[in-house]
Amino acid sequence: MMIKTVGSVCSGIEAASVAWNPLGFKFEWFSEIADFPSAVLKEKYPQIPNLGDMTEIPSLLANKAITAPDIICGGTPCQSFSLAGGKSGLNDQRGNLTLSFVDIVETNDKVRLEQGLSPTIALWENVEGVLTDKTNAFGCLVSFLAGLDEIINISRWETAGIIRGTKRNVVWRVLDAKYFGLPQQRRRLYLLAGGKDFNPENILFEQGTSTMREYPASQLRFAKEGCKFEVFREYTDCVYSAYGTKWNGNAAAYNGSLYVVQNERIRRLLPLECERLMGFPDGYTDLPKAKRTNRYQAIGNSWAVPVIRWIGSRIKDSATEKLSPLQIEGNIGEVINVTSGCINISPQPNDCKFGDMSDIVSSDAPEEIYISPTGCFGIIRRKRERNLRINPRLEEVLLNISSMWSAEDIEKRSRVQKRGRFSESVDGSRYVQIGLEG
Repeated sequence: MMIKTVGSVCSGIEAASVAWNPLGFKFEWFSEIADFPSAVLKEKYPQIPNLGDMTEIPSLLANKAITAPDIICGGTPCQSFSLAGGKSGLNDQRGNLTLSFVDIVETNDKVRLEQGLSPTIALWENVEGVLTDKTNAFGCLVSFLAGLDEIINISRWETAGIIRGTKRNVVWRVLDAKYFGLPQQRRRLYLLAGGKDFNPENILFEQGTSTMREYPASQLRFAKEGCKFEVFREYTDCVYSAYGTKWNGNAAAYNGSLYVVQNERIRRLLPLECERLMGFPDGYTDLPKAKRTNRYQAIGNSWAVPVIRWIGSRIKDSATEKLSPLQIEGNIGEVINVTSGCINISPQPNDCKFGDMSDIVSSDAPEEIYISPTGCFGIIRRKRERNLRINPRLEEVLLNISSMWSAEDIEKRSRVQKRGRFSESVDGSRYVQIGLEG
């Protein structure tokens, strides 16, 4: 079975193209509606049409206005399955695009059947939270893809499993990018489905036991490009889409994993550094007049390139019978949870690769992404007011920088001090409880 052509939905900035073009896959069309990612697609892939609204694709396929490719890939919006997005699931219009993905696969299969071609291979990605969605969006997705008469309803789905359906075989597995050469903890669910002659478990699962490996320790302080750097952990938390606007209000603000200390000043990650954390080429999103917030959002909404490359390589190898088939027994229409034995279904591949933050950081940081002494103080203040845990070294750095207030800050402190609005800090020094904004 030859697998060469791809159609991409919810394309974003096309991590799939970056990952799969070197494998010889040819992308026939994209589907993206957001302005900035669409501009990136136009800049990087001017010869490939962007179809826009994915809900229009079934009619385009049915009318032969576009080709019916071998693979349909896409990561429908994750916001409706995430905590930040309210976890509305299928009650959210964005969540319903999960079912639109099924419509596209169904129509693509119908057209391919008419043309005497093999069934579509479908790759779908999303946040791990979809496995516990209260509207059972994942159950609807896998049941429809498998061609089952009744929807399987499970309140908490396993992080890996198989359904051998009447129409398609469906497999899913949670994988973490930090084991694929990127120093970023990014757990995502990957689902693969295809016709009854397609065995997706041979692609997403691996022979061998799932012995969990620890992330290797590395130097957190190092010199590079004439600068002194410090990071707070060997890998970062997940780079999220709101990093450019809400970067200091979540857990990463207190474990320090999305901060960099450069020459004794603390700052956010550069968009360039976020590109590297996702496996994109340097400057991939650096369009003329591009805003940093647009770049952060587009990168955070994308896929981890090495993970997608690993899946694509295994799809290609499966087509040429380079992968050993797995022996997994189960009944048609039932969820097969592979929880033991000699099959790796963990977030780690058999061949783990580890990245290093020293390869990620760059000295080319503009002044505006540094955190001011007042901003550093604000983080400490919020931590204390809310009794939050914080990385001890991060707290030390923030306190040291907080002591270097500007003349304006000192004047504001003086005004507040006259009103007696001070409290004792953990290290014995006094700090302003109100009147200074972080």
